[in-house]
Amino acid sequence: MKILHLDRNHDSLINELKNSGYINVEGYKMKLAKVKSIIYKFDGIVIRSRFNIDSDFLKNGRKIKFVARVGSGSENIDVRYLKKRGIKLISAPEGNSNAVGEHAAGLILSLLNKLNLANDSVKNKLWIREKFRGYEIENKIIGIIGYGNTGKSLAKKLTGFNVKEIIFYDIIKKTKDSIARQVSIEELQKKTNILSIHTPQNKLSIGMINKDFIEKMKNPFWLINTARGSAVNTKDLIDGIQNKKILGAGLDVLEYEKKNFENTFDNKIHQNFLDLIENEKVILTPHIAGWTHESHLKLAKIIVQKIQKDFPL
Repeated sequence: MKILHLDRNHDSLINELKNSGYINVEGYKMKLAKVKSIIYKFDGIVIRSRFNIDSDFLKNGRKIKFVARVGSGSENIDVRYLKKRGIKLISAPEGNSNAVGEHAAGLILSLLNKLNLANDSVKNKLWIREKFRGYEIENKIIGIIGYGNTGKSLAKKLTGFNVKEIIFYDIIKKTKDSIARQVSIEELQKKTNILSIHTPQNKLSIGMINKDFIEKMKNPFWLINTARGSAVNTKDLIDGIQNKKILGAGLDVLEYEKKNFENTFDNKIHQNFLDLIENEKVILTPHIAGWTHESHLKLAKIIVQKIQKDFPL
């Protein structure tokens, strides 16, 4: 079985596949046209997000049996087309769920305690205390939208903070959970003090946190987004901060980030993005919530295990 790798991942991914007898070709620098011209030679593809995997991409790949996405999101993959072709989609949402949960918890702590601002102040030789008086997580109600691997990971970590309650909204009816309680979107908007987003990118989640949603939140709240930047309307977020409906935001993902993350600042920066950067109530990180040394290895191992299980030699 011959596998084309289009994004660089942990070395163990290729090494373990090679040791099991799979043939691996590393196409990290291949242009799209080149990939499409040779795809007929391969049985499987391993990718993160470099290309869109759709009917045009796969039209010459008649031997393709699987597409392995090293991560959880599938917005760059035409899932319906894969099903139509009988191509297996392999992903690893469990591989970086702990990392994302920890990062989200870190953003909450940083926001509520103004750690980033206090750090900058001390490093500038300013010893100011009252300005950085923070808030405690204890006795707050945590609202989570999207209670999959990462949403539940965050919930587990927050139980040790003696929160008043953890509630979640999800379009899928979940079995009874000992950590959090499933509620309607209306109840979530009525009770939440700290809101964390953990949804995949789809038609329902794009622009979900907008002016209308923010206005329906009863309490001023802190917002955390480690899911997809498209879930939050940036202009409405800024307006929400300015009118004190939103107390602060911790964003690992941005509406304006580029598909190739490293190119995010290459062109003219949108004014809304500049407003986020300049707002002291906003903490920004460059899509690294699931980007730990540990998750790098976990993701690779999970993908290998699933390929070996579903397509044994």
